[in-house]
Amino acid sequence: MSNQYQARDPEGIYFLTFTIVDWVDIFTRSSYKEIIINSLKYCQSNKGLTLYAYCLMTNHIHLIASASGDVKLFEIIRDFKKFTNRAIIEEITSGNESRKKWLLNKFEFAGKYLTRIENYKVWQDGYHAVELTSSDFTFQKLNYVHQNPVRAGIVSEPEHYIYSSATNYHGLTGLIEIELLDID
Repeated sequence: MSNQYQARDPEGIYFLTFTIVDWVDIFTRSSYKEIIINSLKYCQSNKGLTLYAYCLMTNHIHLIASASGDVKLFEIIRDFKKFTNRAIIEEITSGNESRKKWLLNKFEFAGKYLTRIENYKVWQDGYHAVELTSSDFTFQKLNYVHQNPVRAGIVSEPEHYIYSSATNYHGLTGLIEIELLDID
């Protein structure tokens, strides 16, 4: 993994992106989205993840997040990706998935030549982490996260997309409780 986009400052707030291998559109079904939402909530409650913004798209997720306590952000990300990898594969295998064979073949091939992968690889290696060091840059990334489903043509207004924290920023209750960023 490149050193350029790693979370280095343990107290920093980061814009993060995790992507599914080959940009496979896995998050088109609610069962897979629920795995991600529930896993983020778990990381908040049990791992020290502080979440300021998120947006779950069909093949990637954007977060603005930090770690609290003694835990490091990369450890939370590692555990999140490892758990959700297993949970997604389990859901594909046991659920009513019309693309089951294709998805399993795709994810098996992605991990085939990596000794650290047992069977299937759902997430691309690493994560893209950019530290938010100014109010302008933070606002730019927050806007980017929330405008993602609008740019993709999924919704006309960011707050209409339920798998995003844009609802929270519009004074509504979102799927995940977040810490609102105070950008002046």
